[in-house]
Amino acid sequence: MTLTPIDKTEAAKVPQLFPLFPQSVEVILGKTLEIGQLVMPVAPSNREMFGPRGACLISENGPLWVSDTGHHRLLGWRNLPTQDSQPADWVIGQPDFNDEGQNAKGNAGRATLSVPTGICACGEGLAVADAWNHRVLIWKKLPEDNNVPADLVLGQSHFTDNEPNRGTQEAKANTLNWCYGVFYHQGKLFVADTGNRRVLIWHQLPEENGQPADLVLGQPDMISRDENGGGTPSASSMRWCHDITVWGENLVVTDAGNNRVMIWQGIPTENNAPCAVVLGQKTFDSVEINQGVYFPSANSLSMPYGVAAAGEWLFVADTANSRVLGWRKPQSILSLQGAESHALAGQINFESKGENRDFGLPKRDSLNWSYGIKVCGNTAVIADSGNNRVLLWKITNNSESHSRNT
Repeated sequence: MTLTPIDKTEAAKVPQLFPLFPQSVEVILGKTLEIGQLVMPVAPSNREMFGPRGACLISENGPLWVSDTGHHRLLGWRNLPTQDSQPADWVIGQPDFNDEGQNAKGNAGRATLSVPTGICACGEGLAVADAWNHRVLIWKKLPEDNNVPADLVLGQSHFTDNEPNRGTQEAKANTLNWCYGVFYHQGKLFVADTGNRRVLIWHQLPEENGQPADLVLGQPDMISRDENGGGTPSASSMRWCHDITVWGENLVVTDAGNNRVMIWQGIPTENNAPCAVVLGQKTFDSVEINQGVYFPSANSLSMPYGVAAAGEWLFVADTANSRVLGWRKPQSILSLQGAESHALAGQINFESKGENRDFGLPKRDSLNWSYGIKVCGNTAVIADSGNNRVLLWKITNNSESHSRNT
């Protein structure tokens, strides 16, 4: 099958305010299926990916780094790709482009990976959430070659260790457990320590292996790790935190297990600080998928994993609904409690949730369990995991994007 854009009749039904236009993406990375070929896990190559869950465009012209999660590797493009299925220039985590396997079928090391997910620019370098090694890897300078070894590891004391919480039952300030998200902002490092149901914050970029975090959100202290803090869902608890961004000066965390997005006023300075508002739920103690209704709406979410901020817009990868939602920043963040989204991509309307819109084959503008979204300049990079691809989608801010058409 050749990926094709939606027709004009279908396109006319799509809400016209979402600033991801034109309606088909500019570049699709990953293998383009041939006519009659089944969608299935692909063999590793310099083009093919398997369930990528994170991507990061370092600058508007590149480089681009992708967490090719199912192949346990990172793929790097020296410059911003301009053609569909453009081959990657670099690989980290495997001996070459045609090999796969957790930790390259060996032991954990400075240049191996096991289910890499979140990825972000970090100072002058790169940070990756190496989820199944229960660690975060940091390169102090951007890698510019194959298998450049990481400089720093968090969550473990050595690069060769990879047990959850360093082999103990309790969490600690210097341990990680199934960490899926990583974000760097103005000197601070944020990690979604998903298996411990918490977000850890380092006030400065760590300088030593295994350095403990300075602050915790989602738990009352550094050793607790129960779902929702051991109680009922609240403004401070988490169940399955996954991704992080800062919108204006406000911290944003996707809490996929509670089917919501948490937003703080500013950056929290105290442990277990409650968020100010949530998106996707009407109240802080509500957690049902799509607010307990089968079909989604403009203000409901189903396992939102990815989040990105771009100017006045907050983009959320509403993963299980196979769509991206957009909220415009109001004068007061508090007015966003349970608010409807202002924009939509990946579906025909706010009440649809089918994978690739109709549970069919992928299209140039459709999504299938989109796990990650990041924005650099006017390019949105979407990890379209269920379609084994990454989408490069240009953002525009034309006049149509400021009025709702439903």
